[in-house]
Amino acid sequence: MSLDLITGILSFTITLMILSYLIGDNPLFRIAIYLFTGVSAGYIAAVTCWQVLWPKLIVPLLYGDKIRQALAGVSLLGVGLILMKILPRLSKIGSPSMAYIVGVSAAVAIGGALTGTLFPQIAATINAFDLRSAAAHNIGFLEVVFNGSFILVGVVTSLAYFHFGAHTNQDGSVRRFVLFEFLAWFGRIFIAITLGVIFAGVYAAALTAFIERMSSIINFIGKIFAGTL
Repeated sequence: MSLDLITGILSFTITLMILSYLIGDNPLFRIAIYLFTGVSAGYIAAVTCWQVLWPKLIVPLLYGDKIRQALAGVSLLGVGLILMKILPRLSKIGSPSMAYIVGVSAAVAIGGALTGTLFPQIAATINAFDLRSAAAHNIGFLEVVFNGSFILVGVVTSLAYFHFGAHTNQDGSVRRFVLFEFLAWFGRIFIAITLGVIFAGVYAAALTAFIERMSSIINFIGKIFAGTL
């Protein structure tokens, strides 16, 4: 039995197991999900061991200089403290390491949001009014103003939608300022359009994957009957 036939049978079987969810939740679908989860977990564990723990921790600890051994020792101590979270009585020992990880992760997330989302969005909004760049692409002045204004309005109103500052009225009700309420109403429109586009993209990707799987099944069946496997 050739390797192509074995992989084809496995791919065909797992695909049918996944598609069996169309008739409802069943053991075949659960087995397929468990397989994917287990394989993904094993792959992540292998990548973590060989690309993180071994080169970043074990190798410096065994073969590095004094500074690298000291840093690796501190990291190893942190790993040991985190493992103490498994035991309820010793869980407090791992709190400093967990607090350090959470703090660093939060800093990385905030920095990534600023440098990867907010600043590029500001730059893109400003560049929409770049007349020199527009002239190089044969874009007229009115078109630049319209496109730039449309993008600017979308950015401002979308940000205004997430402004949660409010004041208390005399009757005790809480309401945002009229200006932010007006901008937020337009922001809902831009956010709805954005979510719709994202949903369409996800749906198109899922449909493409489904078509690819069906095409693979048909080709596999055709090769079996043709005797080419």
